[in-house]
Amino acid sequence: MTSARLPIFPLNSVLFPGLVLPLNVFEQRYRAMMRHLDELPEDEPRRFGVVAIRDGLEVAHSAPGLPAETRPEPGPATGFGSDPIAAFHTVGCVAEAATIRGREDGTYEVLATGTTRFRLLSVDASGPYLTGEVEDLPERPGEGPGALASGVLRAFRTYQKRLAGATERSLAGRPDLPDEPSVLSYLVAAAAMLDVPARQRLLEAPDTATRLATELELLRAEAALIAKLPSVPAADLTRRPTSPN
Repeated sequence: MTSARLPIFPLNSVLFPGLVLPLNVFEQRYRAMMRHLDELPEDEPRRFGVVAIRDGLEVAHSAPGLPAETRPEPGPATGFGSDPIAAFHTVGCVAEAATIRGREDGTYEVLATGTTRFRLLSVDASGPYLTGEVEDLPERPGEGPGALASGVLRAFRTYQKRLAGATERSLAGRPDLPDEPSVLSYLVAAAAMLDVPARQRLLEAPDTATRLATELELLRAEAALIAKLPSVPAADLTRRPTSPN
């Protein structure tokens, strides 16, 4: 298995293959990253690695009480301690930026999509932004993903109906779910109302069948919970809220 080096963008959320990721980039370290990606040749993919934060801050704090012009500029590892890799979950997702739009104030509006999983081997904080050595994690089918996918489809439909009832929202106009097991597994992982550890567990699943089996358990538990609650927040199918970086 070969390794490569990618810019690393830590977030307080988990990115899955196929998931759309909007970013509002305003910190200097991530501005530098987006400038670099935006300056790449047009035929070269603008890729960066997204990892979920295990212990740290997505946005670096500025020093309180100081005038803006005297505040220290955060470094690439600010908020992540002396050993940044220890602050991150080490299985992440490659994001490919479809658009990188610079604003007049130097910030960026970015729209990216998750593509493939990777394992983070090391983190380098010597440059203007974090970079990491990563190795690809291929998606393996496992045993019986097709039958598990059928069960997950049924469980997710039940989950959707109960969620719609709890939020008084209609199911009309929601996209059809795919039949392909691996695509379905990631879409359900992104759409279900789960915390970061549960999402990370799904991202790290060794194969599609294991991910689907885990989702089946989670969906049944979540559907039972929703049935007992008066109201719960809604979740979109393929889009996470814009990250404040």
